[in-house]
Amino acid sequence: MLLVAAYWRTNLTLRQLAPLFGISKSAADRIIDHLGPSLALQPRKRFRKDAVLIVDGTLVPTRDHAVAEQSKNYRYSTNHQVVIDADTRLVVSVGRPVPGNRNDCKAWELSGAKAAVGKTTVIADGGYRGTGLVIPHRREPGQAELPAWKEEHNASHRKVRARVEHTFARMKTWKILRDCRLKGDGVHQAILGIAHLHNMTLAG
Repeated sequence: MLLVAAYWRTNLTLRQLAPLFGISKSAADRIIDHLGPSLALQPRKRFRKDAVLIVDGTLVPTRDHAVAEQSKNYRYSTNHQVVIDADTRLVVSVGRPVPGNRNDCKAWELSGAKAAVGKTTVIADGGYRGTGLVIPHRREPGQAELPAWKEEHNASHRKVRARVEHTFARMKTWKILRDCRLKGDGVHQAILGIAHLHNMTLAG
């Protein structure tokens, strides 16, 4: 488990990492493939009736072009929909990766994140327009500015939604999420494992 965590945290190549544990590169590869999935976050199946969740997508640069596409950061990336509890700030679900050129509206549904949260109240940024999620108010065509009460709502919305951005910042201290060399399901297993370890740290 320590080897897997060290790999995710440092993003060293297996050729660099294996000697630190006194094993071969191929043995390190087998250990990561075998133990990585056991660290994966288990999505929450039930939520409080008054629960409020926050969703946002994050791009992970991914070298496996079979699962990644060029995205707005001009790198081959995967889009990951991450859902957190607005109260506890714990990650409750991570959707399956979709190509990085998919916008968040599409990724929300295609990744399975939408199905995972059911009818629970979810807030998101303006990129999720038309999804039924709680998003900021927008000016209507020809409208110079929003009414004061809508501006107040938007300010409150931004303050709460910033919590998911803070979660991304903490998760991306794990360097594998800055340049993932894993193939196939590897990037998904890595972000699920990091989400689980993030929750453990947050919960103390």
